[in-house]
Amino acid sequence: MARMLRLIDPSDTPPPVAYRVPWFVRRTDPSHPVVINGSAESADFVRVFRDDRPDEGTQLWGQVLPTEDIELCLCAADIDDVVVTLAWFRPTDGLEYVWRFVV
Repeated sequence: MARMLRLIDPSDTPPPVAYRVPWFVRRTDPSHPVVINGSAESADFVRVFRDDRPDEGTQLWGQVLPTEDIELCLCAADIDDVVVTLAWFRPTDGLEYVWRFVV
């Protein structure tokens, strides 16, 4: 049986600091949430998907700069059921990240 825990060796390299998702959502108007890049770095090749409108396809936002905000129109959506997914790349590591939210 494999052991789940082990002693921490002070000479071990610590794990990398977790990456904080750059987005926050202003939900003043649930039908028009505003997505804001709250980080100090840009998000590259940003794409937005909605699970309630697969026929609508992907919204391409491109590069979203720090403090930039973008309003989503969810007028035709059932606000209680829609899930919005953002996908983007970080310029520092080139990795793709994905984050989902509900209104």
